[in-house]
Amino acid sequence: MSSTFQLLVNGQSHRVTVDYDDTPLLYVLRDDLRLKGVRFGCGAGQCGACTVLIDGRAERSCELPVWSVEGRPITTIEGLATAGRMHPLQRAIIDGQAGQCGFCLSGIIMKAAELIERDHQPSREKLAAALDENLCRCGAHARILNAIERAWKEDSAGGGK
Repeated sequence: MSSTFQLLVNGQSHRVTVDYDDTPLLYVLRDDLRLKGVRFGCGAGQCGACTVLIDGRAERSCELPVWSVEGRPITTIEGLATAGRMHPLQRAIIDGQAGQCGFCLSGIIMKAAELIERDHQPSREKLAAALDENLCRCGAHARILNAIERAWKEDSAGGGK
C-alpha cells in the first residue's frame, strides 16, 4: 500500500508517494525529485556520500525512512547555493581543485556546512574529525580540508559571499 508525504526540500514543498513507508529518503531525492547531487555510496550509512542537512544537521539519507523527515526542512547540495551563487564551500572546492572523481564531495560539503554553521571558525583538527566518517576513495582529503579551511576563512573575512 502506498503512502504520500509532504517534504520541504531546498525551500520547496514536494508531495511524494512511495510504495513503502520505510523507503529511504535518498531514493526519493534521487529518483522522484531528480536531485542527483545526493549520491548512493554504500547504502548502509558508512561512507557519507548521501549526506544531506535535516533541520540543519548532517544526516545520512540512505538510512532515513521518508516518513521520518516529513515536514522537516531538508537541504541537499543543490540547495546550498543562494540567488544563483555557489555556496563558499562549493566555490572553494572548485577553485582549489580539491576533488578528483567528485563522488564523495557533496556529502563532505554538507557535513562541512553543518560544522561551519555551528562553529564559524573550526580548527583544522575539528574539520578533520568532523569529516572522518566521510570516505574519499581518491585520497584527496588534504586538498579537500585545505579548500574547506580556505572557504570559512574567506567567508569570515567577508570575501566568501
